[in-house]
Amino acid sequence: MPVAVSYPGVYIEEVPSGVRTISGVSTSIALFIGWASRGAIDRAERITNFSDYEREFGGLDTRSLLGYSVRQFFDNGGADAYIIRLVDDDSATASADIVVGELTVSASSPGAWANTLTIRTRLRDDDPDRFRIDVVNTDGVVLESFANLSMDEDDARFPPNVINGRARLINVTVTAPVAPAPPTTPPNADIALNNTVVGEDGTVLIPNSTDFNNAVLANFGEGSITNLIDIFNIVCVPGESDSTTLDLLQGFCRERRAFLVVDSPEDETFTNMRNAGTNGLTGVNATNAAIFYPWVLQSDPLQDGAIRAFPSCGFVAGIFARTDATRGVWKAPAGSDASINGAAGLVLKMSDQENGQLNQLGINCLRTLPVYGNVVWGARTLHGHNDRGSEWKYVPVRRTALFIEESLFRGTQWVVFEPNDEPLWAQIRLNVGSFMNNLFRQGAFQGASARQAYFVKCDSETTTQSDIDRGIVNILVGFAPLKPAEFVIIKLQQIAGELEV
Repeated sequence: MPVAVSYPGVYIEEVPSGVRTISGVSTSIALFIGWASRGAIDRAERITNFSDYEREFGGLDTRSLLGYSVRQFFDNGGADAYIIRLVDDDSATASADIVVGELTVSASSPGAWANTLTIRTRLRDDDPDRFRIDVVNTDGVVLESFANLSMDEDDARFPPNVINGRARLINVTVTAPVAPAPPTTPPNADIALNNTVVGEDGTVLIPNSTDFNNAVLANFGEGSITNLIDIFNIVCVPGESDSTTLDLLQGFCRERRAFLVVDSPEDETFTNMRNAGTNGLTGVNATNAAIFYPWVLQSDPLQDGAIRAFPSCGFVAGIFARTDATRGVWKAPAGSDASINGAAGLVLKMSDQENGQLNQLGINCLRTLPVYGNVVWGARTLHGHNDRGSEWKYVPVRRTALFIEESLFRGTQWVVFEPNDEPLWAQIRLNVGSFMNNLFRQGAFQGASARQAYFVKCDSETTTQSDIDRGIVNILVGFAPLKPAEFVIIKLQQIAGELEV
């Protein structure tokens, strides 16, 4: 805004540069979906290490693949993930009446996990109208404590106001007494949390079962908890190979600009894998998914180190994250650097010829190679069949495009409602061009110069007067993606010795 002048002298005016920095979004936030014995069911819980998972969802459980896959993700380079816990309708939430009909304490989520907890109430010595609630485990350790509580609903320390939404283990409800009097302050007591209702796990949901698939799909409709997550990039449903469910997950990933890591069926033979191909998962949404074969062998700490087979998605998602951090999303998450940490081997060792047959179908193989050990040896999407000729054949090309789309989507929000004319277009070209040039300098695109690597166009050619009248501004961005050197051909030739004349 111009400075209002009133007296002779020098005036200073700061002029905006028009530069609005576009930051690249994260590319390796994972979303894991599966059954767990404990944890929130009304939201996706964000964790940054496996210790967080153990604290919130109970850690490894032999009945579920979820915990193992989450641990494999972090062991292989993952650093950020959301967890969606699935439960059966028959699961029950443990609860306890502290003062019958007045104060009820319930576990924060359904399952048998809370049956071993005790609710301890203690009155204050100097004020019998105030009390404390402790949540105690079987070893007598206080896991959570809430002090100075009052049963007066007008008091700032009224239990529901203090505990609900803040506690990790419990929720409380207070019902009014029969007589028109304030609720009774609970006495000193130690009451098992399951003295009113015993918590139950219900049916353990196993991947590919009808109940499991229905529970998965319930989280991707209108109003589902996935809509509350700001951003995630990699989706894993450990052990899931049902084509109908996976097809819907592919569509969801395309809508959210995420990428689905698909597990091959357990115990699938090479012949069946070759004949079944990608199991029909090749529709228009298959650009946002890739399948990996076979399963991975790893020792199970819950079974005295016995070797078990696990789906590959947790390992692969971690390798995605590790490659993104060290090389960039434009680097294929495969090759000699894509070692599978924690793997004791693979369920099936394939030859080069077998690998070649599956690779042409768009099936990414895990291989055991001399020197390098267990590695990911494929980087094709489910549009990677040779005969398809898709422009989204390779995982890094597709994920780079998703990264650019999401970054520009978030970084150009300021454009909305700005005057739609050349000054705005110039600002858009400046800011988007700066973002793309930064990627070019990091080696994200082909080309020896910026002109060869990308372009940004926003002017009267892309946005006509008709577009302006309708409130539309069109931004055209193109880039030359780096494609992986999938086949290395070395030609040798003998040099004939010179003939003396």
